[in-house]
Amino acid sequence: MVQLYLPMFVVFLLSAAIAGTMFFLGHLVGKKNPTTEKMMPFECGNDTPGAAGTRPSVKFYLTAILFVVFDVEVVFLYPWAIKFRELGWSGFGTMSAFVLALLIALVYCWKKGALEWDR
Repeated sequence: MVQLYLPMFVVFLLSAAIAGTMFFLGHLVGKKNPTTEKMMPFECGNDTPGAAGTRPSVKFYLTAILFVVFDVEVVFLYPWAIKFRELGWSGFGTMSAFVLALLIALVYCWKKGALEWDR
């Protein structure tokens, strides 16, 4: 059993070692000349006035969360599509119920106006 997972652990350890080495070398070798100009927040070519007086819209976060939820749920369709013939009618019924639940959730979000950006 250990021999089955040993290559995977070696790859994880090797990638962690490479990432750690690059981080350490970048910190060690990189130039460090912090000036007030360099330490200012910079966004899209414009000086930022700061976020103290601005309130972010909840619509942005709601849209992002809905995207992540539906994107992750669609990922479950790929294994089903690969094993479609082997699962038979019970797999088809189960996945049909899953897709129906997704569609109901999408229609609910749509009717509630969660996908409207201009409101």
